[in-house]
Amino acid sequence: MSVRRLAEASIQPASFAFNKAFTSQAKTWIKKYPKGREQSAVIPLLMLAQEQDGWVTKAAIEHVADMLGMPYIRALEVATFYTQFQLKPVGTRAHIQVCGTTPCMLRGSEELMDVCRSKIHHDQFHTNEAGTLSWEEVECLGACVNAPMVMIFKDTYEDLTPERLAEIIDLFEAGKGDKVAPGPQTGRFLSAPLTGFTALKDEKSVLKTTRDKEAKASAKAAKAAAVAPAAAAPAAAPQPAPVAAVAEKPKAAPAKKADAPAKPSLEDKNRPAGIAKPAAVDDLKLISGVGPKIEGTLHELGIFTFAQVASWKKAEREWVDGYLSFHGRIERDDWVKQAKALAKGGVAEYIRVFGKKPV
Repeated sequence: MSVRRLAEASIQPASFAFNKAFTSQAKTWIKKYPKGREQSAVIPLLMLAQEQDGWVTKAAIEHVADMLGMPYIRALEVATFYTQFQLKPVGTRAHIQVCGTTPCMLRGSEELMDVCRSKIHHDQFHTNEAGTLSWEEVECLGACVNAPMVMIFKDTYEDLTPERLAEIIDLFEAGKGDKVAPGPQTGRFLSAPLTGFTALKDEKSVLKTTRDKEAKASAKAAKAAAVAPAAAAPAAAPQPAPVAAVAEKPKAAPAKKADAPAKPSLEDKNRPAGIAKPAAVDDLKLISGVGPKIEGTLHELGIFTFAQVASWKKAEREWVDGYLSFHGRIERDDWVKQAKALAKGGVAEYIRVFGKKPV
């Protein structure tokens, strides 16, 4: 068991206080626990303190203890026990956690640590000269099939080579960490085989089959519900048809259900202008409502950057919404506002505008 101590007093700040956004989150966490059990929120509150300042200071530990009405020593015990809490300053732009468990070690994690030693600092838990980068070796990060891998803050970067990790470190050092897509760095889909899918290869067919089954089950249930009341009611005695009924006009056939609107034409004047794929492609998945499949469709339309989405006018948004069959989702999720924040200042600006990280 490793001994974990607080950073030396000379670098400890004199005080700590949550900012407005984190104060709101802290109160939400405390409310999750019954009255008299508020101290159970100590771990999430310490994590919020670390997210705000980058590391857990002595002042932050005492502030959290005061909020929860617990002795300082109890909060200190928690902070020094769990290795997820950084007790010394870490890199302001990236703290790189390199997985050193067996699968990653067998796949070359030692070489990744050598990259960190050469580009950041020879020893763990030390920042580079600029204070922007730091690193440490950790245990399993939970994606062994994609070994070797690292975690930078809350994101994982998998299937790494020493060369690719060096590139990622340089991008974070340059303040362009939001340009690096998390996950596998080899193009594989999540944890699918490196050679490609061996089952469920056609995503559209899988979804269509599932939806067809759901539609049939729903129709069957509706039919059963319609038949049940009629079967329960006693049969009425036959009545002679009134004479006037002979002169009645036949009832009009029920109107045919309107077909779903067709996708707008690719030649439509309201289609947003596309561009050739640039060298640096923005991670459009940071926009709430955009997943890997939607991002691929946007790329097919020539949409590669946040700035393009941020510039869409109403008619262009309606065209994209119709093309994606979103039924107003682009307006509800306010893609334009999200894209403007991401284009202006990346994830940091998004957090400033929305009070949370992109989901």
